[in-house]
Amino acid sequence: MLRAIALLCALALPAAAEEVDVELVLLADTTGSIDEAEAMFQRQGYADAITDPRVIRAIATTLTGRIAVTYVEWAGEFSQVQVVDWTVIDGAEAAESFAADLMLPPRMAYGRNAIGAALLKGKELLETNEYKGLRKVIDFSGDSAVNRMGPAIAPSRAEVLAAGITINALAIYCRGCSGPSGGGDDLADRYRDEIIGGPGAFVVAAETAEAFVETVVRKLVLEIAALD
Repeated sequence: MLRAIALLCALALPAAAEEVDVELVLLADTTGSIDEAEAMFQRQGYADAITDPRVIRAIATTLTGRIAVTYVEWAGEFSQVQVVDWTVIDGAEAAESFAADLMLPPRMAYGRNAIGAALLKGKELLETNEYKGLRKVIDFSGDSAVNRMGPAIAPSRAEVLAAGITINALAIYCRGCSGPSGGGDDLADRYRDEIIGGPGAFVVAAETAEAFVETVVRKLVLEIAALD
């Protein structure tokens, strides 16, 4: 009887969260200024970057040797969609699997800029997953700092930071990839002032299509290894 009671108690307990060094939400812009070709261009850039040997080495040097990552396309107030669900990456094989999954679905989010809603979606995903990270990071990318609908940026950002989540940003200038620029010359400065926050937060800029993958690699290494 006692053994049966102990077994029932054990089954009733929630499973222990899997420990990782970083829980990372990749928030990728697919608003109206992004056409189908560039949505896939961005995905390919992240697929190439996540499998880069420098990123794999950065993961290997962390305390646990693994990270949990999800790729989310964001656009309108009610349009933030996980393209790839939470995935543990602990080496080249897992990274290759994540990259392959990333390239499979069609573009998934549409609408006008809702940056505040995107940040809050990132927070929700970090707070409801099954992982326990030493750090929680939202990796926001976009070609504009304009919020056209949904929650305002400032209170959304404040709510995210109050939860102990770091926000980093990628300013995309390579609008010549497949469409006109919407960000302006001061986009990185605006992201620095209005979007990022938390310990070690930073902005990087992709100024050309050719530089995109290299910029994403650098950003991922900084986020994973927590380098200054």
